[in-house]
Amino acid sequence: MDQTLEQALGQLGLDGNRARFYIAALELGEATIASISHRAGIGRTNAYEVMERLTADGLISRIQRGTRVYVQAQDPFVILRRIDEQRRLAADLVPQLRSLHQRTGSKPRVRYFEGAEGITEVLYDTLSCRSGELRGILAMAELQETPGEEVMDRYIRARIKAGLSLRVIRSESRETGAIWPASQAERRQLRYAPDGLDLGMTAYIYDDKVAYISSRREHYALCVESAEFAAFQTTMFDGLWLISSPAPPHS
Repeated sequence: MDQTLEQALGQLGLDGNRARFYIAALELGEATIASISHRAGIGRTNAYEVMERLTADGLISRIQRGTRVYVQAQDPFVILRRIDEQRRLAADLVPQLRSLHQRTGSKPRVRYFEGAEGITEVLYDTLSCRSGELRGILAMAELQETPGEEVMDRYIRARIKAGLSLRVIRSESRETGAIWPASQAERRQLRYAPDGLDLGMTAYIYDDKVAYISSRREHYALCVESAEFAAFQTTMFDGLWLISSPAPPHS
């Protein structure tokens, strides 16, 4: 039995005896339950229970030939169809579950993260944005140190792939070079804060969340989940956006 294949099926939710039975059925083609259970190393009693579960999952079918029952594995493409169905179900359920989660109380939820891993986790949480637009204040020099330019470039590619736009305000005093410019291709609008306004900390505002990322010196990230707080920060950002200077577009 291929252990790597069995482990991979386990990651798809088909673990233990079910994975072994299905692999054995694929290898043998049309075969009796006894033959498949023997090849899979499963006892006859357990084999019947496993067969019922796999039949319910649509992964195998039973064929009656006279008095004997044979088993045949379905095309593995069925696994992809099951995953697609689960994804569609999750897409329908998640908004309802989030609604329940948001009604659990009026108190804001504050999460604190330390170190580069925590900062990266908070950064990637912004990709959960449902509105399609992020508002950001980016301290460029600090971000190039932590989480670092390589991590930021991967994050930007993920943001673009997710179809999320970014309106960002930066301080020219914190710029370190001609990177992350205003760009239609990268779905980024950029403005520079008025002279004398030094924005030394990174913040993202999205949906009902506000995420903060500190400099390398303090090395932490903070995520505040509160509809009122996010609405207030959105208003503050939009006011600053109006008095900030647009950067020239970059192809």
